[in-house]
Amino acid sequence: MAFPGPPKPSRLQRLLGPVGVGLADLLYPRMCCVCEAPVDEGWFCTVCEEGLPLVKPPYCMVCGEVFDGAMEREFRCGNCSGRRLEFEFAVAACEAEEGVRELIHKFKYERRLYLRGVLASLLLRTLEEPRLAGENLAEWLLVPVPLHRSREVDREYNQSWELCERLSRLTGIPAGKVLVRTRVTDTQAGLNRGERLRNLRDAFAMRPARPWRPKLSMQGRRILLVDDVFTTGATTNECARVLRREGGAEKVVVITVTRG
Repeated sequence: MAFPGPPKPSRLQRLLGPVGVGLADLLYPRMCCVCEAPVDEGWFCTVCEEGLPLVKPPYCMVCGEVFDGAMEREFRCGNCSGRRLEFEFAVAACEAEEGVRELIHKFKYERRLYLRGVLASLLLRTLEEPRLAGENLAEWLLVPVPLHRSREVDREYNQSWELCERLSRLTGIPAGKVLVRTRVTDTQAGLNRGERLRNLRDAFAMRPARPWRPKLSMQGRRILLVDDVFTTGATTNECARVLRREGGAEKVVVITVTRG
Protein backbone atom coordinates (compact mmCIF):
# COMPACT_ATOMS: atom_id res chain seq x y z
CA MET A 1 0.00 0.00 0.00
CA ALA A 2 1.32 3.42 -0.92
CA PHE A 3 -0.03 6.92 -0.64
CA PRO A 4 1.68 10.31 -0.31
CA GLY A 5 0.79 10.91 3.34
CA PRO A 6 -0.10 14.25 4.94
CA PRO A 7 1.57 17.41 3.61
CA LYS A 8 4.79 18.37 5.35
CA PRO A 9 4.38 21.22 7.86
CA SER A 10 5.92 24.56 7.05
CA ARG A 11 8.91 25.83 9.01
CA LEU A 12 6.63 28.16 10.99
CA GLN A 13 4.25 25.29 11.75
CA ARG A 14 7.18 23.18 12.95
CA LEU A 15 8.33 25.99 15.24
CA LEU A 16 4.89 26.77 16.62
CA GLY A 17 3.69 23.17 16.74
CA PRO A 18 4.79 22.26 20.30
CA VAL A 19 3.71 25.67 21.61
CA GLY A 20 0.31 25.41 19.95
CA VAL A 21 -0.27 21.88 21.21
CA GLY A 22 0.75 22.85 24.74
CA LEU A 23 -1.55 25.88 24.74
CA ALA A 24 -4.46 23.86 23.37
CA ASP A 25 -3.94 21.18 26.03
CA LEU A 26 -3.91 23.85 28.70
CA LEU A 27 -7.13 25.49 27.51
CA TYR A 28 -8.88 22.31 26.37
CA PRO A 29 -7.55 19.24 28.21
CA ARG A 30 -7.62 16.11 26.10
CA MET A 31 -10.38 13.63 26.84
CA CYS A 32 -11.30 10.24 25.44
CA CYS A 33 -13.95 10.82 22.77
CA VAL A 34 -15.97 7.84 24.06
CA CYS A 35 -15.86 7.97 27.89
CA GLU A 36 -14.36 11.49 28.33
CA ALA A 37 -11.59 10.21 30.61
CA PRO A 38 -8.36 12.29 30.50
CA VAL A 39 -5.82 11.15 27.91
CA ASP A 40 -2.24 12.21 27.20
CA GLU A 41 -2.51 11.78 23.43
CA GLY A 42 -4.71 10.31 20.75
CA TRP A 43 -8.47 10.02 20.61
CA PHE A 44 -9.11 7.21 23.10
CA CYS A 45 -8.12 6.22 26.60
CA THR A 46 -6.40 2.86 26.98
CA VAL A 47 -9.59 1.04 27.99
CA CYS A 48 -11.65 2.39 25.08
CA GLU A 49 -8.80 1.87 22.61
CA GLU A 50 -8.53 -1.78 23.61
CA GLY A 51 -12.32 -2.11 23.47
CA LEU A 52 -12.74 -0.83 19.91
CA PRO A 53 -14.84 -3.37 17.95
CA LEU A 54 -12.35 -3.55 15.08
CA VAL A 55 -13.31 -5.66 12.10
CA LYS A 56 -11.03 -8.69 11.96
CA PRO A 57 -11.08 -11.86 9.87
CA PRO A 58 -12.99 -13.94 9.18
CA TYR A 59 -15.36 -11.76 7.19
CA CYS A 60 -17.15 -12.01 3.86
CA MET A 61 -14.70 -11.21 1.07
CA VAL A 62 -17.39 -9.14 -0.69
CA CYS A 63 -19.50 -7.21 1.84
CA GLY A 64 -17.22 -7.46 4.89
CA GLU A 65 -19.82 -9.05 7.18
CA VAL A 66 -18.00 -10.45 10.21
CA PHE A 67 -18.41 -14.11 11.22
CA ASP A 68 -17.48 -15.93 14.40
CA GLY A 69 -15.37 -19.04 14.27
CA ALA A 70 -12.38 -20.14 12.26
CA MET A 71 -12.24 -19.81 8.48
CA GLU A 72 -9.15 -21.00 6.66
CA ARG A 73 -10.05 -19.55 3.25
CA GLU A 74 -11.85 -16.60 1.73
CA PHE A 75 -15.62 -16.97 1.49
CA ARG A 76 -18.79 -15.23 0.37
CA CYS A 77 -21.67 -14.91 2.79
CA GLY A 78 -25.16 -16.11 1.91
CA ASN A 79 -26.29 -12.57 1.05
CA CYS A 80 -23.52 -12.08 -1.50
CA SER A 81 -23.52 -15.51 -3.11
CA GLY A 82 -25.10 -15.33 -6.52
CA ARG A 83 -25.48 -11.53 -6.44
CA ARG A 84 -24.03 -9.30 -9.11
CA LEU A 85 -22.49 -6.35 -7.34
CA GLU A 86 -20.99 -3.27 -8.93
CA PHE A 87 -18.24 -2.77 -6.33
CA GLU A 88 -15.28 -5.10 -5.96
CA PHE A 89 -15.57 -5.43 -2.20
CA ALA A 90 -16.44 -3.45 0.92
CA VAL A 91 -14.36 -3.13 4.05
CA ALA A 92 -15.17 -1.40 7.34
CA ALA A 93 -12.95 -0.36 10.22
CA CYS A 94 -15.30 -1.34 13.07
CA GLU A 95 -18.44 -3.24 13.80
CA ALA A 96 -21.39 -0.98 14.58
CA GLU A 97 -21.35 -1.47 18.33
CA GLU A 98 -22.35 1.00 21.03
CA GLY A 99 -19.33 3.32 21.42
CA VAL A 100 -18.50 3.81 17.74
CA ARG A 101 -22.16 3.85 16.75
CA GLU A 102 -22.75 6.69 19.22
CA LEU A 103 -19.82 8.67 17.78
CA ILE A 104 -21.30 8.38 14.29
CA HIS A 105 -24.75 9.39 15.53
CA LYS A 106 -23.35 12.51 17.22
CA PHE A 107 -21.29 13.40 14.14
CA LYS A 108 -24.13 12.78 11.71
CA TYR A 109 -27.19 14.13 13.51
CA GLU A 110 -25.92 16.41 16.30
CA ARG A 111 -23.50 18.48 14.20
CA ARG A 112 -20.45 17.38 16.22
CA LEU A 113 -18.08 18.15 13.36
CA TYR A 114 -15.00 17.82 15.55
CA LEU A 115 -15.61 14.05 15.51
CA ARG A 116 -14.66 13.83 11.84
CA GLY A 117 -11.04 13.59 12.98
CA VAL A 118 -11.47 10.47 15.08
CA LEU A 119 -13.80 8.83 12.54
CA ALA A 120 -11.35 9.52 9.72
CA SER A 121 -8.56 8.00 11.83
CA LEU A 122 -10.69 4.85 12.15
CA LEU A 123 -11.46 4.92 8.42
CA LEU A 124 -7.72 5.02 7.76
CA ARG A 125 -7.53 1.47 9.12
CA THR A 126 -9.53 0.17 6.14
CA LEU A 127 -6.56 0.93 3.89
CA GLU A 128 -4.64 -1.83 5.69
CA GLU A 129 -6.92 -4.41 4.03
CA PRO A 130 -4.64 -6.94 2.29
CA ARG A 131 -6.31 -6.46 -1.11
CA LEU A 132 -5.39 -2.78 -0.99
CA ALA A 133 -1.87 -3.44 0.30
CA GLY A 134 -0.35 -3.77 -3.16
CA GLU A 135 -2.10 -0.76 -4.63
CA ASN A 136 -0.63 2.66 -5.26
CA LEU A 137 -3.51 4.50 -3.65
CA ALA A 138 -2.08 7.86 -4.68
CA GLU A 139 -3.56 7.06 -8.10
CA TRP A 140 -7.02 6.33 -6.68
CA LEU A 141 -9.77 8.85 -5.90
CA LEU A 142 -11.82 9.23 -2.72
CA VAL A 143 -15.50 9.75 -3.59
CA PRO A 144 -18.26 10.39 -1.02
CA VAL A 145 -21.77 8.95 -1.14
CA PRO A 146 -23.80 12.12 -1.82
CA LEU A 147 -26.75 13.54 0.08
CA HIS A 148 -29.66 15.14 -1.71
CA ARG A 149 -29.28 18.91 -1.85
CA SER A 150 -32.27 19.50 0.47
CA ARG A 151 -30.93 17.14 3.14
CA GLU A 152 -27.44 18.55 2.92
CA VAL A 153 -28.81 22.07 3.39
CA ASP A 154 -30.85 20.90 6.37
CA ARG A 155 -27.89 19.06 7.95
CA GLU A 156 -25.44 21.77 6.85
CA TYR A 157 -22.88 19.25 5.60
CA ASN A 158 -22.50 15.81 4.05
CA GLN A 159 -20.89 13.52 6.61
CA SER A 160 -19.37 11.33 3.88
CA TRP A 161 -17.63 14.30 2.25
CA GLU A 162 -16.30 15.46 5.62
CA LEU A 163 -14.76 11.99 6.10
CA CYS A 164 -13.36 12.06 2.56
CA GLU A 165 -11.78 15.44 3.03
CA ARG A 166 -10.18 14.54 6.36
CA LEU A 167 -8.95 11.17 5.06
CA SER A 168 -7.46 12.97 2.07
CA ARG A 169 -5.52 15.22 4.45
CA LEU A 170 -4.21 12.19 6.34
CA THR A 171 -3.15 10.25 3.27
CA GLY A 172 -2.68 12.65 0.37
CA ILE A 173 -5.13 10.57 -1.71
CA PRO A 174 -7.15 13.04 -3.81
CA ALA A 175 -10.88 13.43 -3.14
CA GLY A 176 -13.68 14.68 -5.35
CA LYS A 177 -17.44 15.18 -5.37
CA VAL A 178 -18.33 13.38 -8.58
CA LEU A 179 -21.80 12.02 -7.76
CA VAL A 180 -25.09 13.79 -7.05
CA ARG A 181 -28.29 12.51 -5.50
CA THR A 182 -31.04 13.37 -7.95
CA ARG A 183 -34.04 12.84 -5.70
CA VAL A 184 -34.97 12.41 -2.06
CA THR A 185 -35.41 8.74 -1.15
CA ASP A 186 -37.29 7.12 1.69
CA THR A 187 -35.23 5.87 4.61
CA GLN A 188 -33.83 2.41 3.95
CA ALA A 189 -34.59 1.17 7.47
CA GLY A 190 -37.33 -1.42 7.53
CA LEU A 191 -37.21 -2.14 3.78
CA ASN A 192 -36.34 -5.54 2.37
CA ARG A 193 -33.69 -5.99 -0.32
CA GLY A 194 -36.06 -5.55 -3.27
CA GLU A 195 -37.68 -2.49 -1.75
CA ARG A 196 -34.27 -0.94 -1.04
CA LEU A 197 -33.19 -1.43 -4.65
CA ARG A 198 -36.41 0.09 -6.02
CA ASN A 199 -36.13 2.97 -3.57
CA LEU A 200 -32.65 3.83 -4.89
CA ARG A 201 -33.29 3.28 -8.60
CA ASP A 202 -32.13 6.33 -10.59
CA ALA A 203 -31.41 8.19 -7.34
CA PHE A 204 -27.78 8.95 -8.28
CA ALA A 205 -26.03 10.44 -11.29
CA MET A 206 -22.66 11.78 -12.32
CA ARG A 207 -22.19 15.38 -11.25
CA PRO A 208 -22.74 17.60 -14.28
CA ALA A 209 -20.12 20.05 -15.47
CA ARG A 210 -20.62 23.77 -14.99
CA PRO A 211 -18.81 26.73 -16.63
CA TRP A 212 -16.99 27.35 -13.35
CA ARG A 213 -16.50 23.64 -12.53
CA PRO A 214 -15.19 21.25 -15.18
CA LYS A 215 -16.35 17.66 -15.00
CA LEU A 216 -13.83 15.34 -13.37
CA SER A 217 -13.21 12.38 -15.66
CA MET A 218 -13.80 8.93 -14.14
CA GLN A 219 -12.72 7.01 -17.23
CA GLY A 220 -10.42 4.20 -16.11
CA ARG A 221 -10.18 5.58 -12.56
CA ARG A 222 -10.01 3.46 -9.43
CA ILE A 223 -12.35 4.67 -6.74
CA LEU A 224 -12.53 4.43 -2.96
CA LEU A 225 -16.23 5.05 -2.27
CA VAL A 226 -16.58 6.51 1.22
CA ASP A 227 -19.52 6.36 3.63
CA ASP A 228 -20.01 6.26 7.37
CA VAL A 229 -21.95 2.98 7.66
CA PHE A 230 -22.34 -0.10 5.46
CA THR A 231 -25.55 -2.02 6.16
CA THR A 232 -26.97 -3.92 3.18
CA GLY A 233 -24.82 -2.27 0.54
CA ALA A 234 -27.80 -1.15 -1.57
CA THR A 235 -26.77 2.52 -1.54
CA THR A 236 -23.08 1.97 -2.24
CA ASN A 237 -23.88 -0.60 -4.92
CA GLU A 238 -26.07 1.90 -6.77
CA CYS A 239 -23.35 4.55 -6.48
CA ALA A 240 -20.79 2.07 -7.79
CA ARG A 241 -23.10 1.20 -10.71
CA VAL A 242 -23.26 4.86 -11.75
CA LEU A 243 -19.51 5.35 -11.34
CA ARG A 244 -18.73 2.36 -13.53
CA ARG A 245 -21.49 2.34 -16.14
CA GLU A 246 -21.99 6.08 -16.58
CA GLY A 247 -18.63 7.41 -15.42
CA GLY A 248 -16.40 4.69 -16.85
CA ALA A 249 -14.56 3.93 -13.59
CA GLU A 250 -12.45 0.79 -13.75
CA LYS A 251 -12.86 -0.36 -10.16
CA VAL A 252 -14.81 0.65 -7.04
CA VAL A 253 -13.96 -0.39 -3.47
CA VAL A 254 -16.22 0.68 -0.61
CA ILE A 255 -14.68 1.83 2.67
CA THR A 256 -16.76 2.74 5.73
CA VAL A 257 -16.22 3.48 9.39
CA THR A 258 -18.62 0.75 10.54
CA ARG A 259 -20.27 -2.44 9.30
CA GLY A 260 -23.90 -2.53 10.51
